[in-house]
Amino acid sequence: MKVTVDEAKCCGAGQCVLIAPEVFDQREDDGIVILLESEPAENLHVTVREAAAVCPAAAIEVSEST
Repeated sequence: MKVTVDEAKCCGAGQCVLIAPEVFDQREDDGIVILLESEPAENLHVTVREAAAVCPAAAIEVSEST
């Protein structure tokens, strides 16, 4: 799995951080997403997909690696 974020789309809702804090964080000044782990461990894949699905700005993209 490969995760990318589009900071320009991010609205700072923070849902990703609540769901997958091992993979996402937020900047202190404006709440914009910070990607901590672009290739998360397999045990985090379900939560990362959920975080991407609930992102109100669709700022998280998940691609499956082969």
